[in-house]
Amino acid sequence: MLILPFLWLIPAAIATFLAVILIRAAAFRPEKEAPVLEEDIALDEEKIVADFRDMIRCKTVSDRNEALVDWAEFARFEALLAERFPLVHEKMNKKKLGKTGLLFHLAGRSSAEPTVLMSHYDVVPVEEEGWEKPAFEAILEDGVIWGRGTLDTKATLCGVLESVERALAEGYVPENDLYLSFSGEEEIDGDSCRFIVSYLEAQGVTPALVLDEGGAVVDHVVPGVHRPSAMVGIAEKGGLSVEFSIASEGGHASTPPAHTILGQLCRAVTRIEGKPFPCQLSEPTRKMFDTLGRHSTFLYRVIFANLWCFRPILDAMAKKSGGDMNALLRTTVAVTRMEGSRAYNVLPPKATLGMNLRLLGHDTMESACQRLTKLADNDKMSLRVVSGMNPSITSSTDCGGWEKVKAAIHNTWSDAIVTPYLMMACSDSRHYCRITDKVYRFSAMYLTKEERATIHGHNERIPVQTLLKTVEFYTRLLRSI
Repeated sequence: MLILPFLWLIPAAIATFLAVILIRAAAFRPEKEAPVLEEDIALDEEKIVADFRDMIRCKTVSDRNEALVDWAEFARFEALLAERFPLVHEKMNKKKLGKTGLLFHLAGRSSAEPTVLMSHYDVVPVEEEGWEKPAFEAILEDGVIWGRGTLDTKATLCGVLESVERALAEGYVPENDLYLSFSGEEEIDGDSCRFIVSYLEAQGVTPALVLDEGGAVVDHVVPGVHRPSAMVGIAEKGGLSVEFSIASEGGHASTPPAHTILGQLCRAVTRIEGKPFPCQLSEPTRKMFDTLGRHSTFLYRVIFANLWCFRPILDAMAKKSGGDMNALLRTTVAVTRMEGSRAYNVLPPKATLGMNLRLLGHDTMESACQRLTKLADNDKMSLRVVSGMNPSITSSTDCGGWEKVKAAIHNTWSDAIVTPYLMMACSDSRHYCRITDKVYRFSAMYLTKEERATIHGHNERIPVQTLLKTVEFYTRLLRSI
């Protein structure tokens, strides 16, 4: 009976809770955006398109097996850069580092806050039969240039060089030292970029801004946001490839054991996939939700403004759907390889299972392997690390470098919301995290979902207008550094 007088507290508590949720959502509004700075960007479209098409025609395909690499094509590409960008080669100090690393340096009025503009010029292999047009002929049709490397990422390299060459012709001297850092081994995790960073470190260079490939201007990133989003990576997940292996005595398939070694591997897969890594709301993802969530409709602002309350719902939705949202919130595990017997009626003497993990936040190569081994729960299995790297540090968004990138994006794609985000893939830029916490990953292009799907796939291509926008972006950025 004594409890009854306090029952009124329950609806009062619920009402208070709902009021807090709704008030927070109502106050969760976008920050005021700076006015767009109108600038006259004069571009030589004919030269840009001609230079870019010749870059694509160079078959700079990298491979972990050096015997399969056509080094003459890499030399051809380097010679092409010297021919088409003579002022870059005349007025900037050039160094060749590693097999393919190219580092250019232009002294500024100060060396206190240097900038590094990065790109890679190697490309992944091509299966020609899957292409509608030849992959290395740089066909220009209906305002679109076709070819491997158009998006990943000779477009950004072209954008950097075209803008610097034009600026030098106009007597450009940057306020701070400028470095151009290019590598031809990014797709195979080669050493050239690592050597470039080691050289800069030895010279005492601490960049105030490093810009590499990464996110792009895209649509429909989070529900309820109807404007394009310019995704600037401020961190990237780690990568880990592992192999489980297990042995047996083999034998004829007509008299199998109760559990074959492939069956045991499948059991391990089921256990691992059945217990995903825990949800982590990392700093880049929190900042992304905070930025984009403010531009969403009120229903979604209720969620994004109150993740302290709705995080379990977000986690459950991500687990069920997989894909991008799930990858933002946890370390992912993808089973990519399985090998056993070559014959249907033979028990394999050895079976292997390959997995690729993308590590998030506090998960490391070591801790991830411990978790996989525990979940597999089979003493007969051995786990081998094939390759890997831990997650990168998170770069600052409270500095001049970030503001310069943000402003250049805003003035080039004025309708886009500039937001930090977590990059899923690995890039050469992670090497620069050794010497600075101001590393940003942005491919200066507006890309549709269809266009993004061609990266590393068939029919990679870029509209000429997209390429010109890339040059515009770097021209604006150069004026601020």
